[in-house]
Amino acid sequence: MADSAIAGKGAPAGIDGSAGAASRASWIIAGAAMVLVLLAPAIWNGFPIIFPDTGGYLIAAMTGTPMLGRSALYGLFLTAGIPFAFWPCVILQCALVAWLFIVTLRVNGLGGRPWLALGIVALTTVTTSLPWFAGQLMPDILFAAAVLALYLLAFAHERLARWERYMLAAVTAITVPSHMAAAALCVAVTAALWLLSFIRRLSLPAPRLSFAAAAVIAGIALSLVSNLALIGKFGFTPGGSSFLFGRLLEDGIIEQYLEDKCPDPSLRICAYQDEIPELADDWLWGEGTAFYKLGSWDGFAEEQSRIIRDTLWLYPLEHLTTAIVATLGQVVSFETEVSIHDNEPTFQAFADLAPDLVPALMSARQQHDQPDVVPLNKYLHVPVGALAIGGVVLALLLRRRLDLTPETAALCFTLLLALLANAAICGIFSHPVDRYQSRLVLLAPFVVAILAAQRWRAPVKA
Repeated sequence: MADSAIAGKGAPAGIDGSAGAASRASWIIAGAAMVLVLLAPAIWNGFPIIFPDTGGYLIAAMTGTPMLGRSALYGLFLTAGIPFAFWPCVILQCALVAWLFIVTLRVNGLGGRPWLALGIVALTTVTTSLPWFAGQLMPDILFAAAVLALYLLAFAHERLARWERYMLAAVTAITVPSHMAAAALCVAVTAALWLLSFIRRLSLPAPRLSFAAAAVIAGIALSLVSNLALIGKFGFTPGGSSFLFGRLLEDGIIEQYLEDKCPDPSLRICAYQDEIPELADDWLWGEGTAFYKLGSWDGFAEEQSRIIRDTLWLYPLEHLTTAIVATLGQVVSFETEVSIHDNEPTFQAFADLAPDLVPALMSARQQHDQPDVVPLNKYLHVPVGALAIGGVVLALLLRRRLDLTPETAALCFTLLLALLANAAICGIFSHPVDRYQSRLVLLAPFVVAILAAQRWRAPVKA
């Protein structure tokens, strides 16, 4: 967890600008403590936290079977952790978060303070969904990691050591194939930062986007190559249009289309018009639904795409209004979710692919004590997240009065752009789900903590 400082284009200094043994020891202790704090829910659980989707990632990587919305590459990462009950996977995820927090603090004038870094990590752990994502066998934590990585590459390029730049580029490149929504987010944030650079009134540092863009492009290439190697398919993770179809179904556009078109011998779905559920999740994941009778994401792909194109032509206003509503709905939906009752797909995947771990998995508190996160959402995660987002917006409005540094203002803008982009991507192309936004809202209290630390403590030069 070394917090290497770069003075302009010079060589790395010591952990806090000096090479003192006491300082190195402080960083080692503080870094280890950060990882342990972030691991707290998983340690309490007795096993890394699982989700219904976890099993799908394992299946994709271990059997070479293309899975709806499940990255084979992230599944390969999980597979490597099987001999040690997946603990190396969540430890690496927590270490990545801690390192990104440390570097972000440093470039915002708060470097060389291991105990401050530990305190902010601990505060964010208690008040947000951060540890629940970091200790989970899901790629969700990479969304927040990628946003910080892109910010650092764009606005702190000259203050990073060469190895840090390549490490941040690697984080971005690995995030892209981990989830198609993450790929879209990385592209959207990079493009938005480029557009933002033309608004001179914002007085932001000129972003260095070539390295960041190259990392995103490398991630796209990695998506194609890894899928070819692992599932024999040169393409992206399957199912993107299926999620969009589910959202259109949930918003009533598919129902309207079928009422207008059926019966139509060219539309196989007409035969199942009366069986189609109202909710996207029931359509995509319900056992024996028409979606699977029609061939799932593969066998139904051509007809599904045709219907989506037809509805765009026939009902443009409905598409626009439902897209706006979905985006706004996703913006305000960010409760922490811990899956308790719907983990059967993952249980079955463990039984088939990692049977030796089934006893440990089933003895975890997640399966027995059924942790209730409602109080956390009611009293901490939701109000803290909402207040933090408001605080970030207010800080930008008062940036001159608060004397925000250009780097900190850029961090605030990057976060808000990411939140809006994520809400649009997930809300429009899937449907609003608390988990989708909570995996990024957790960064808002971190940014507010940086703002507070800058105000209340004299900065140490990085």
